[in-house]
Amino acid sequence: MPSFDVTRSRFRLSDDEVFVLAQLATGQQVPESLAAAAARLRDAGLANEAGELSALLLPLMKTLVHPSVIVSLEAGGRQGVLHHGMLIGDEHVVCHETWPGQEEAEYRLVEPRTVVWTLADLIALRQSDGDAAEEVVETTTGVLEAGLAALEKASSTPGADERVLVAEALRAAGGVEIAPRLAELIVELRSQWRMTAAWQGAQEGAQGVVARAAAAWDCGPLGYWLRELPAEPMAEGAASEGDPFRLRRVAAKRIWQELTALLPDAAELAAS
Repeated sequence: MPSFDVTRSRFRLSDDEVFVLAQLATGQQVPESLAAAAARLRDAGLANEAGELSALLLPLMKTLVHPSVIVSLEAGGRQGVLHHGMLIGDEHVVCHETWPGQEEAEYRLVEPRTVVWTLADLIALRQSDGDAAEEVVETTTGVLEAGLAALEKASSTPGADERVLVAEALRAAGGVEIAPRLAELIVELRSQWRMTAAWQGAQEGAQGVVARAAAAWDCGPLGYWLRELPAEPMAEGAASEGDPFRLRRVAAKRIWQELTALLPDAAELAAS
């Protein structure tokens, strides 16, 4: 059921409900297949029988329908993959966050001056005690996937030694030398995320969609690791088993710099 919190300008909405709101906001017909979602919005007081939206939704919908920059975040962990993001408009900024096992996401207005802070919060960026010691871990995508599959299996096996099982899987897949260290990282992996910012702009003299992306691992006590290979931006499923995979350990401040660098400056937006 959709709901809202007036005190903090936030809304809980499913994908279907967001689609219905976008249809209503742009004066388009709501498909019959989404009649139930439209009814839920009316019951919650977010729309009326005439298809008019509540005034509470106006900043949200104005930004959702006409964003200048779209930031998407895919974060994977032991509870599966979650999709968060941010929509940056001319006047407002909207952040949306999902929750494990829930269909609805929370949409909230964000103070524009805190955009980078909000992005850092979406990946739970923690303070660093200092510069991280330089370290690089290299293998192939196939070896990595074998380790991740072993972790998933070990997690559902009571009493299993995750580190041992993951290391064995890595060795069996051909990652003999890297198995001990990579097994540690995989077992401590809190999330592996990929963040992409996209906007309409000029690239190589032609108008089109411009995108920048960054990917990293958050390994808890073992720190942050930028994923350098496969390089971003990368299409879903583009990596094959034999492709190189490389992680580089970095301090939290480097992650902060990566988030800042994703966003376009005024000149880049003006080019659209």
